[in-house]
Amino acid sequence: MNAALNTTLKPPFNPYANSLNYLLASYVIPYVGLTGYVGTNPHLQSPTAKRLVAGLLGVESGQDAVIRGLLYERLFEKVAPYPYTVAELTDKISILRNSLGHNGIADEGLFVPRAVGAEGKVKGNILAGDEYSLSYGRSPAQILRIVYSSGSESSPGGFYPRGADGRIARHYLSKKTHS
Repeated sequence: MNAALNTTLKPPFNPYANSLNYLLASYVIPYVGLTGYVGTNPHLQSPTAKRLVAGLLGVESGQDAVIRGLLYERLFEKVAPYPYTVAELTDKISILRNSLGHNGIADEGLFVPRAVGAEGKVKGNILAGDEYSLSYGRSPAQILRIVYSSGSESSPGGFYPRGADGRIARHYLSKKTHS
């Protein structure tokens, strides 16, 4: 939360303090995975791999919709003891994820200007999507930049202080050690 707000919260944000904080903490990562599945699926060759990613995407989309829907119900509620509303925090988290990913807008908060909302018609944004209401996609490098919180796919940090351990993540980490 500190990085998204560009400040040090006092007291520190505690995701277990109450149900609202838990929902906000839950908002941070699942959507990043969802965009990763969307971005990956067109590059898969095997029908089995495509079916697996489609299944994971379905579950991840459902989880994200539930979290966003529950947060949307509390959109203008202040997140005690801080001066920020749910709308402001989700927007700041989305801005940070876009910034770290280095690929323009692939993320939106729960309340957006009408021109940015679904088909340019709504401000509420329970299901984030592009101008055609399609899910945004992200590449593996963009996902790593976000979950590492470093803006670099080869600089671990954030949720993976020592780096992720999958084949793709190890590939990017090896690029750093060979530079």
